Amino acid sequence: MTPRCYILAVSASLCIISLLCSQGAPVSPTGAHLMLCQSHSRCGDRFYDPQQHCCYDNAVVPLSTSRKCGNCTFRICLEQCCPWSFRPQETFVVKVRGQACSFGPFPGDRVCSSVS
Repeated sequence: MTPRCYILAVSASLCIISLLCSQGAPVSPTGAHLMLCQSHSRCGDRFYDPQQHCCYDNAVVPLSTSRKCGNCTFRICLEQCCPWSFRPQETFVVKVRGQACSFGPFPGDRVCSSVS
């Protein structure tokens, strides 16, 4: 090929590339659209974003949801309420989710008395 052909081929390539790229940046869906690249978990038949919700008792709930545990309040997505029967009165222990309730209180656990 002659130098003029190379220049013509490069010019044509640059023209095609500029036409293809001139349509703007791709727009990603927002709102309720499920993004395939985001991590989602499943709760029953529903998907949820684990950075905003958790699955509790087969329901999708916000991470900030709390419940009573005796006289304490615990965050149901991060903690669990465990009955603790080693005391004469009914008491509970709030533990980090995933810890076995059969173990006694660990440092960081909260001992809660029953509400009378």
